[in-house]
Amino acid sequence: MRKSSTLLLLCAFLGLAVVGCKETKEKESEAETTEKTATEAAATPESMGSPAVLNANLATEAELGGIGLTAETVTQILSARPFLSMNELDSILGEIENKSELYKKVFVPFNLNTTPEADFKMIPGVGDRMAHEFEEYRPYSSIQQFRREIGKYVDEDEVARYENYVFVPVELNSATEADIKALPGVGDRMAHEFEEYRPYTSMAQFRTEIGKYVDDKELKRLERLVYLKE
Repeated sequence: MRKSSTLLLLCAFLGLAVVGCKETKEKESEAETTEKTATEAAATPESMGSPAVLNANLATEAELGGIGLTAETVTQILSARPFLSMNELDSILGEIENKSELYKKVFVPFNLNTTPEADFKMIPGVGDRMAHEFEEYRPYSSIQQFRREIGKYVDEDEVARYENYVFVPVELNSATEADIKALPGVGDRMAHEFEEYRPYTSMAQFRTEIGKYVDDKELKRLERLVYLKE
């Protein structure tokens, strides 16, 4: 009986050891998987690629300083916002060196329907021919139209890059939610508020209603992105 009991205890001990070993291996495997997933996530094209172009009207002080601008220049930019055109930002930057390189990092998006053709050439990589094509297809009714027309000349990645630098103003009473959210710095919540107060009878009404949610500077910026049919 004593021998049998000893064997039973030994088997039980071995069983517990096997289970414990299995659980340890499972935990190690899970940890390895988690670490691998985190590593893969950190190495995605989005995280490895170039960051999106900062909107000079929306970038934080830290973001502006992080692209190599001096503290003095950052202060000037923050004080002068909102910029109603890229020309205003360009004027503040003056004769700063390597503007074309800087504009790969920060910009004030151009209104596709009103910007002079020559000004489009401030966009990095846009020369005479592409500036002409931007102007050629006016008036744009939506950013989707811009994608279709300019997509005849460059690939999707390049069209997406251009979209950091341009926008199509939307008609407040008829624009789709997708078109509203395509506007610079307009997300789900603000797009909802834009739609919530339809129909707008005047820009004064737009200012009153949207002014409930944003300060005067942001309201001034948003006004630049919309219009009402007469």
